[in-house]
Amino acid sequence: MPTHPASLARAAMRWAALAAFVTSSTAGRADEPAVPDLTVDVALVLAVDASSSIHPAQARLQREGHAQALRSNAVNRAIAEGPVGCIAVTYVEWAGVGALRTVLPWTKLCNPADAAASAEDILRLGDTGTERRGRGRTSLSFAIEASSLLLDRFPGEATRKVVDISSNGTNNDGIPVTQSRDKAVGRGHVINAIVLSAVEVGVTDDLPGYFRQSVIGGPASFVIAPHGPDDYVAALRRKLVLEIAGLSDRAADAGTMRLAFHAGRSGQIAIGPEGGSWRN
Repeated sequence: MPTHPASLARAAMRWAALAAFVTSSTAGRADEPAVPDLTVDVALVLAVDASSSIHPAQARLQREGHAQALRSNAVNRAIAEGPVGCIAVTYVEWAGVGALRTVLPWTKLCNPADAAASAEDILRLGDTGTERRGRGRTSLSFAIEASSLLLDRFPGEATRKVVDISSNGTNNDGIPVTQSRDKAVGRGHVINAIVLSAVEVGVTDDLPGYFRQSVIGGPASFVIAPHGPDDYVAALRRKLVLEIAGLSDRAADAGTMRLAFHAGRSGQIAIGPEGGSWRN
């Protein structure tokens, strides 16, 4: 069956955007020399929703939340305790198909000074949510494709490769998100997520459940749904600690994960299809 010209054009736009995006994301900071040894415990793509549904307060929450988490003692301790003692992070923003922006290119973090410098870049350059125009789209599938391609082309060696999505909605643009998820998982990538709210008005009353069933994937993958904005930073910090420490190695079964989160205020935690879900 012939392919509709509009579909071909959209596919071409998607891949052109991906190619340009990955090139810019792997280039490194203009004011820094190339990192000669990019051997790390984990390569982590922080993929942050910047679609039109993200209002300024949520944009600030994501920007400041990631910055605070990177500066935290817990995250820096998790980095230091790894076999290599370093991780690599890139922070990217996405919206509809073709809408991608690199805030922080691949950066090696080995100590609190490295983490603080990256946090400052995120605060200074991250989305503010004040330049929205009209009704845009949300393509989780495109975000996963872009993140997975970044991990495939990571310019170093990483024991684990993780996509870390922050979003407030379902996939309404591009190919079905399950297709993108399955491709990424097939490449050995783990997809975790944190949702900004428990519902998407008019679409689903269980956004964490949607992410659990359709978005996250890989060994011991999980989604976190904070109780509210006040809990977002704590939940994000805990999520990063688990990802950096190697969740699949240290908490391979759901029972261990329940214990790890039992005392926290991070809201609903849901493991992928092989696990379970509960509420603190």
